Amino acid sequence: MSVESTEEATAAGATEEVAAAEVHTAEQPGAKSSSVSRLEEEGDVAADYLEELLDIADIDGDIDIEIRNGRTYISIAAEDDSEGLESLVGRDGEVLEALQELARLSVLSATENRSRLVLDINGYRKERAGDLQQIAEDAVAKVKETGASVSLEPMSAYERKIVHDAVADLGFVSESEGEGAGRHIVVSAD
Repeated sequence: MSVESTEEATAAGATEEVAAAEVHTAEQPGAKSSSVSRLEEEGDVAADYLEELLDIADIDGDIDIEIRNGRTYISIAAEDDSEGLESLVGRDGEVLEALQELARLSVLSATENRSRLVLDINGYRKERAGDLQQIAEDAVAKVKETGASVSLEPMSAYERKIVHDAVADLGFVSESEGEGAGRHIVVSAD
């Protein structure tokens, strides 16, 4: 190979690297839109799964899909007070948690991507978030009063996240302890 051929190959290689860098840079803005389209696909797959489930159970409900904060939120609501939907929430949201996991599994099997979607039925999660805020405030008040740590009842990871955030906003410390269904939060001053 001559010197000129080597220089041409080097120049061509450099040009390919620059072109690759330009393509990579051009793809970065699209990365956000591809993430949004992936979340939209998650929502569509999960909504189809849940709609089929509602049809099988002969329960009426409107499904809404929303993408926010890098997560897919699916809500099912009824125009009237539907006892059928309430049965899908279950005691302390246990059935809702199970349905959320099934919806996530349907997304995983269809897309081969893990999903962090959040399912809400008849506003249960929104109402529960208010309850969890109150639980956090009560625990902080008890820590202030007694100076001792306060252990809360076991709750789901999603609910623990809400309580951790509320406790931190109040200037206190919380940590999760235990495993599985017994995992709970301990609130302390430091």
